[in-house]
Amino acid sequence: MKTNLRHVPAFISPRWYFNGHMHTVTRSLTGDTNPPAVERIEIPTPDDDFLELDCAIKPDSDEIIVLFHGLEGSTDRYYIVETMKTLLENDFSVVAVNFRSCGSKLNNQPRFYHSGETNDYRTVFRWIRQQYPNKKMGAVGFSLGGNALVKYLSEEAGSTPLQAAVAISVPYDLRLGSILLSSGIHRLYGYYFLRTLTEKLEKKRQQFPDLPSFSGSTIYDFDDQVTAPIHGFDGADDYYEQCSARRFVEDITTHTLLVHSHEDPMCPIEAMPLAKINQNKFTDYIITDSGGHVGFRSKPKGWLQFVIENYLSSNLR
Repeated sequence: MKTNLRHVPAFISPRWYFNGHMHTVTRSLTGDTNPPAVERIEIPTPDDDFLELDCAIKPDSDEIIVLFHGLEGSTDRYYIVETMKTLLENDFSVVAVNFRSCGSKLNNQPRFYHSGETNDYRTVFRWIRQQYPNKKMGAVGFSLGGNALVKYLSEEAGSTPLQAAVAISVPYDLRLGSILLSSGIHRLYGYYFLRTLTEKLEKKRQQFPDLPSFSGSTIYDFDDQVTAPIHGFDGADDYYEQCSARRFVEDITTHTLLVHSHEDPMCPIEAMPLAKINQNKFTDYIITDSGGHVGFRSKPKGWLQFVIENYLSSNLR
């Protein structure tokens, strides 16, 4: 831990959560998915598309926190719901973002979303700044959403409206993570993601028959055959190289906390660029000995949400 967080307890895992798979799977199956009261708002994008936002704005709050989910997630995922509730209980306003195709309906354009898509982040932040010009702004990204957040912070160093950020379980090396999801028991996670990715692709191909078809069996294959060509990359390796968060950490100038588990079964800890993080005075990190991918079942409950709220409060208030 390099962080100066106030009163942050060590992460303690229940004894029966014996590896990262247990944390990842059981938290996904048993986490809180009962969302707080929100207003679903649809905002336009510059390319004649839209983003669906779930907004819970407290009139007396001075800060808005923007939440970004992971691959094939949505604002209904437990980690978004639990974080939103914790922030609201601590008098933050919250805007949770559904990436294109991840909300209540498919988006209008042929494209989807990906790990390096930062223009949609700019669209969201610009909309919030226009609607709530006097509120401070922070952001939290999970997995893919955290990767894109790190990339955005680097690209907008010195000019972003964000004053603090937290990124959880970031795939710092997209290629390494993709290869991991193609081997052994980890393939189960890949199958889970591919199921909805391919379903969306086939629905979108009915409207846009020129979209690439998918004939592979892994996330790497999908990125190589679909994600890369749709979004202007020269294959999966080019996409991974251009968008992996490890390339962008050193240029961040916003106070940013990076949280990762040593046992993350999807995003290997070996990819985390610790030297760059340590050299950057704006980046802090917490690496837990146990825990999973986004899923951190703690004793007592709520460790991850406490850490997120604590860091944001420390840097925004």
